This record gives sequence, C-alpha cells and structure tokens, in this order.
Amino acid sequence: MLQGQQEEDFQRFLRRVDDITNLLQDLNSPDPAVKESAIAETEKRLREQEAGKEEESKTTVNRTVINTRASDMSTAEAVNPDGFLAALEKDAKERAKRRKRNERLANALKEKGNDAFRKGDYDTAIQRYTEGLEKLKDKQELYTNRAQAYLKTHEYEKAIGDCEWALKCSEKCIKAYFLMGKAHLALKHYSESRQCYQKILEIDPQKESLFKDCISEVNLEEKRMKEEDRAMKEFLSGKLAALSVKELLQKLDRPDQNILFYAGGIKALTGAVKDCTEQTLFRTNNGFSIINDNEVVRRGFCAERKHIAEVDLSVSLLLLWQAVCAGNEENQRLLLTHPDVNAQLSKLLASGVLEIQKETLALIMLYSENENGRRLLVRHQDLSRWLQILVMFVKNTDARASSAMNILSDLTQEEKFKTQCRIMFSTGVLPVFTQLLTSAKMVNQAALAQCIGIMGNLCTDTVIRMQMADCKECWQACIKLVDEYFDVNTPKYQECLFAVLGLMMNLLLESNAIIQCLAVDISGRCMSLLGDKDGRIVTRAIGVLSRVLLASSLAVEAVVKEGVVKKMIKFLKAGGQITSNYAIKTLSICTRSNREAQEEVVKSDKRFSVLLKLLDSENEIIVGNAAFCLGQCLVVPGAATSLLNSNVVMTLLKHAGGDATRTSVQENAAIALGKLCVAEPRHIVQLRELNGMAILNSSMKYVHSI
Repeated sequence: MLQGQQEEDFQRFLRRVDDITNLLQDLNSPDPAVKESAIAETEKRLREQEAGKEEESKTTVNRTVINTRASDMSTAEAVNPDGFLAALEKDAKERAKRRKRNERLANALKEKGNDAFRKGDYDTAIQRYTEGLEKLKDKQELYTNRAQAYLKTHEYEKAIGDCEWALKCSEKCIKAYFLMGKAHLALKHYSESRQCYQKILEIDPQKESLFKDCISEVNLEEKRMKEEDRAMKEFLSGKLAALSVKELLQKLDRPDQNILFYAGGIKALTGAVKDCTEQTLFRTNNGFSIINDNEVVRRGFCAERKHIAEVDLSVSLLLLWQAVCAGNEENQRLLLTHPDVNAQLSKLLASGVLEIQKETLALIMLYSENENGRRLLVRHQDLSRWLQILVMFVKNTDARASSAMNILSDLTQEEKFKTQCRIMFSTGVLPVFTQLLTSAKMVNQAALAQCIGIMGNLCTDTVIRMQMADCKECWQACIKLVDEYFDVNTPKYQECLFAVLGLMMNLLLESNAIIQCLAVDISGRCMSLLGDKDGRIVTRAIGVLSRVLLASSLAVEAVVKEGVVKKMIKFLKAGGQITSNYAIKTLSICTRSNREAQEEVVKSDKRFSVLLKLLDSENEIIVGNAAFCLGQCLVVPGAATSLLNSNVVMTLLKHAGGDATRTSVQENAAIALGKLCVAEPRHIVQLRELNGMAILNSSMKYVHSI
C-alpha cells in the first residue's frame, strides 16, 4: 500500500501545482479586483519564502524542481505586477525545460526496463523503472510496468501499491486495474479482484470479453481453493475413498512394473473417483504426473502403433481423465495443458482404434459442452486439423459419428475456432466433405445431415464461405445429393437434403463464375423440389431460387418456361412469411428483365390481388419486393387499368412517403406509383385527391432513371 509520507508529499505537490496555475490565471484576469488580489497573494508568498528556514526553498515532484523563489527580485519589482508575471513566466519556462529533460531520461529508463522485462530479467526491469520514477514521479506507465514486473517476482503487495500510484496519475488507467486484479487474485483476495475487473468494464464497456475472462479466472481459482480445502479436511478425517485415491497414486508411482500392472491400477483409481473430493485429491497428489513420471505409462500412451496392452492402457487413462475432469474446470485446465496430452489428442482421434476414438471423443465432449471448456480447447489446442478429423467420422455407422458432430456443433460457437479452420479448409476439409456428399447413400446419413448443417454455420465466416463457394466439386456434389433424393427419399436422407439446401443458400451469398455456370442446373433441381410433400424442403428450394436466379438470366428464362410464376403465386396465396419472402423475391428477379414473367404475373394474379395484399405486410423486405414486382408488371398493356378501382394509389403513396428503415421500400413504391400514373393517367386524379403530387414529382427521377 502507499506509504503515508509519500502520499502526503504527492498530494502537497498536486496542491501547489494547482495553486500556481490558478495564481497565473488570476494575474492575467481582466477583472481588476481579481488581479489585485493575486498580486497581494504573490507578495505574501515571496515574503514567506525570503523569510524561510532553508537557503533555497524548493518543491520537488518526480525529481522535477519547482523553484518558487524564481530570482532575487527588488521591492520595486515585487510591487510591479508586470514584474511578478514576467518572473513567474520565466520560472514556468525553466520548470517546463527541466521536466522535458527529466521526461526524456525517464522514457529512456522505461525502454531499458522494458527490454529487461522481455528478457525475463525482472529484477533489473524493476530497478530501471524505479530509476525512471526518480526522474519523473507522476509517469503512470512506469508504475504499471513496475507493477507487472512485481507480479512476475510474486511481490503482490508492491504491485498493488504501484497500481494505486498509477491510478492517482490517471484515474481511468485500465492496465492498473487489470494488474491490481491479478495481484489480488494471487493473494486470494477474490472480492477485491472482482472489484478491479468491474472497474475496467465501467471505464470501457467494450472490454466485456476481457472482463468475462478475468471474472471466470477468479471464479475458477476461488472454486479450486474451496475444493482443495474440503478435500484435505475429508482426507484428514479418514474418509475411505479419499485415502484410496492417495494410496493408489502411490502404488502407481512404482517404477518398472509390467504395463498391465499400471492399466489395472489406473482402472482401480478410476473406480475410486466418485465426486469432487476425489477429483481434487487426484490433482493435489500430482495425479496428472502419471504420464511424465512413469516411462512405461508414457511410452504406452504415446506409441503411434499400439499393441493390445498399450490400447488397454490408453483407454484406461482416457476413462480416468473423464472421471477426474467431469464438472471440474481446474482439472480440465491442467489436463489440457499437459504437454503429452496436448500433443496426443488429435493423434488419438485419428488412431483408427474404435475404443480409443470412442473414449477420446467422450473426453473432448466434457470440454465442448461448456463455454469455459471450449475456450480451453481453442486456447491450448491447434484445432486446424480437428475439423478434418471429426468430419471423417461421418463414415462410421456407430455412435462415434454422432459424438464427433456434437463436438463440432459446440465448437462452431467459438469464432476463434472458425478462424483456425481457415488454415486447412480448402486443402484438407473440402475434399473430405465433398466425398461425403457424393457418397451420401453409403455413410451415416443422420451424421451427414448434421455435418452439412455445421458447414452451413461455418459459412458465416466470410473466408470459409468464399473457399466453399469457389469449389466446383462441392457444388456438383450438392447437386448430386439432390438428384439422389428422388431415388432414396427416406427420412434420414430427407434431412440431408434439407441441410444441403440451407448450405447452398448460404453459399449463394457469394457471386462467382462457378455459380453463374451452374445456375441453370441448380435452379432446375429446385423447380423439381417445389412439389415435395415436406414444406420445409419446398421453402428452402424457393430460398435457393431467390438467390441463384440473380446469377444468370439463362436460369431465369429456364424457370419461367417451367412455370415458376404460377408456382410462386400459389405459394404466396398460401401465406407463411418465410416462404412469402423467398417467393416474392423470386418473382421480383424474374419480372425484372423477363417480359414473359411480367405477362404471366398479370395473367395469374387477377387485379394484382396477391401483390396488393403483400403491400400491406409488416415485413419491409416483402413490401419492397412486392412494390418492385408491381412496378415491373405495369409495363404490360392494361395492367395499370385493372387497378383503377383499387386502393393501390393510397397504398403506394403511404410507402413512398413513409419512414421505413429500408430506403428501397420508399424507392420501389415511388417508382411503382410513377409507372402507374404514366401507364394510366386516370390514377393521377386519385393522387391529387390524396395531395400526393409532390411525392409523384419526386418519384419521377426514379422512373426516368430506369
């Protein structure tokens, strides 16, 4: 904590700086009374200094000298306010010059301290920061840097003291609160640590992620200490299970035993771990050192090609770690940071040995099912290959496939996982995934459906989506899966189709030459799905159409010839907001440049009853597309005349002059209104009655620009 005398000196300095600043301001005041009072105060201070006990009174802060005598001044100068002001200004310049020099020296010492810190020489770093503070005592960075070095040397009280000094220099110093929180945590001051981290969030709400990580660390540490205290009490009280854990660990510590001896001992130890107490005693008695302290165990666990006994040993270890890590976050952290375990996890997943893979998946699921566990995986594991390995489990017909997909579903919640997946996605993952799609009949179809959905989620990452959208083989595999649906058509295959349509919708957010080339094929498959009995599949097929048609005018011509307009009108009449959204967008694309589609809308939607109903929707996207579609169809002879006895003018006027959040709603409505009046001037009468000519005039610029 801050020393009393140091605190008093520091506060005295701050007060004097404020006094001198205020005095200078008052001497320059345009108010004669204020100026006269300042002169009197200056004379008083100079007399006090001249009569002072010391030969030269100085105030030092950060070793920067403030000379309050300024110079020997005559009585005449003292009486002259201009003389006082000149002297004080001269003194201020001298002090500024000295401070600038001291600041330069302090910065140089700070850099030397930083260099020593980077090299791990924390004592030297502390010394350099201290020397810097002797030059400039109010330099906040020197306090926080020295506090960071004190943390490294486990001098936590000193670290807290430096953070308090830093906060006196800058009360919103986030680094000071962060380091103080770390120091309090090391001292087991959990409440104080949380308060420090709470301050960070109050200063900068954007630091919420850092705040959550820090609070999580405090909670875990507090929980760990409570667990260890409780476990020790139960051990000392003679609880049988607690005693068994320690005794079994001691037996496993025997060197040079047969591998079966260790496998049997590990199984017995697993049976003894029943609750948090035994999990904690396993940790506090160095249970995780079984691998690195025992060469037989380590060699068997790390062997690439395992014989039967080594497989048995590895499975036993995996079951033990499941027992000691279930619900125990500290044990999860220690296991995952163990070098051998860290290095072996991906190898165990890809081992090809059923039992090892099964128990490795079960162990990983302990982590993936909760946020803290997922963060541990992302932080301590190189997950760039995991996606490829886990996707390959879809080929298995047993529970491993489902477990692997559940893990991937959990991991895709972490943005850092998606970032890591980019590394090997196009070269390692896409070929495997494409192969799974092309052999959909022969793989685990339930797992494949889940896998396709996971790929769709990964497409929220722009880099991954671009890589998939640029893969022609992937698109062709998706089309092949759609084709096979009509042959297989089982519930599980139905789920695969539903998932692949969703994936295609996500990929169609991109635009490239491959999509343009395959647009006719893709839209043709979607048209064939519009008669499916599963409404979910129909909706997604329309969704794919609403995106793929944008890529190709040839695709638009093809679907119009296949009767897409009548089908979309039919779906729009049936209702359903998601389906309507996709269907009206599909109609808008078709009518934008295809005269046959425009004529078909006029023919199929008598008096535009469907479009007029959509214009009253609460969904702005639907309204905007409906207005756009209507505007395109008004070029058909007689279309505008058929609307004479409707409320179309009022409806379009409302949207054109409304306050929708999407400007396309106003623009499309204004364009449709202008086209309506151009095609059928009698609509202008109603427009005048509604005082809407101003809106019509403003809409004409849109009409002429089409």
